[in-house]
Amino acid sequence: MLDAIQAVMNLGAAVMLPIVMTLLGIIFRMKIGKALKAGLMVGIGFTGLQLVITLLTTTVQPAIDYYKGLDSSGFTTVDVGWAAMGASSWSVPFAAPAILLIIAANVVLLMLKWTKVLNVDIWNYIHFLIPGTLAYAITGNFWIGLGVTVGLSVITLFVAQWIAPKWQEFYGLEGTTCTTFSFITFSYPLAVLFNKLVDRIPKVRDIDISMDKVGEKLGFFGDTAFIGLIVGAFLAVLTRQSWQTTLTMGIGLAAVLVLLPRMVSVMMEGLSAIGVGAQAFAKRRLGDKAELYIGMDVALSLGDATAITTTVILIPLAILYAFIIPGMTYFPVGVLTVIVYMVPMFSLASKGNLFRTLISSAIFLFIVVFFANIFAPEATLMMHATGVKVDGMVTDGFFGFNLADVIISAMHHFFG
Repeated sequence: MLDAIQAVMNLGAAVMLPIVMTLLGIIFRMKIGKALKAGLMVGIGFTGLQLVITLLTTTVQPAIDYYKGLDSSGFTTVDVGWAAMGASSWSVPFAAPAILLIIAANVVLLMLKWTKVLNVDIWNYIHFLIPGTLAYAITGNFWIGLGVTVGLSVITLFVAQWIAPKWQEFYGLEGTTCTTFSFITFSYPLAVLFNKLVDRIPKVRDIDISMDKVGEKLGFFGDTAFIGLIVGAFLAVLTRQSWQTTLTMGIGLAAVLVLLPRMVSVMMEGLSAIGVGAQAFAKRRLGDKAELYIGMDVALSLGDATAITTTVILIPLAILYAFIIPGMTYFPVGVLTVIVYMVPMFSLASKGNLFRTLISSAIFLFIVVFFANIFAPEATLMMHATGVKVDGMVTDGFFGFNLADVIISAMHHFFG
């Protein structure tokens, strides 16, 4: 059973999305042709989104390589990266039943009208599985691991419903919400708290540097393409790149800022059709006032220029933290590839205010790196429980940005 589920998951979101969305369209009683087209548009949009994210990664790779080349011999803990951490969690004995129970729980809660969220973000179930695997590693109890995994999936539905109105309004993603557990349960609440604190500080609360306002005041020089060029070139100069690489990084980031929103719009063309079918289905089955939100990956929000600009600025900051946080034992290179997914919730809470997004994201990044360092023993324990052989101590950003991992690790670390 686990091998079959893993084989399906290995197809990736680009393949899974069109299949899942087409099936949903048929379930929602859309015409087969219309459901298939909607599913394909979602898949095409997501594929384009992933290609642009790959372009972003490729563009900033010279800067990442520069930081990798720094003397990190004093760091004894290995940053294994989220992909290895996530893949290992699928090997625990409760993984297969957990997936089935997560889907069943979502359906039951929809039928009971306790939630309006239908979570189709299957490839991000690792956000539940990793904390479940950690609990299993600490207790050795199958049922505790399973309970934590399924329980977190249920919590996600309610949090996703809470953020849905603001998510849809700010990102223009009607009929959807974000169900990526790590970022809606930790990043977003912290971002909201930060903004409430800033609102109490005279003068600081009046600082509003939004991409739209910058564009209006500076004309072409405030255009997202030009900003991408400048920020990319700045990062290149900061990491001592050649003039050729500096130009490449500038043009690459400008392309990312222009292309990302367009890929999201392609994806939304399909999602809008599915959303209309979903709302009609919900009203037929659950009543005239019923709504249905389709739970999606946080990647759907990456068309936001504020988030991408903030991401690039934070890359060198993550490395700086490695040298200023007392007792650091790992070099956070793996975290650099996750920053892009952390930031959108801060942009959402700050309503696109670049100043607030940058400051709050920088604070959160500090927390992530700090916790990932402290909870390296727990991360290593989890990896051992999955049967993956690792030498020495390892860690990953999941132990800093996933609230469940942080809570479970803290309980084990400080209370045994």
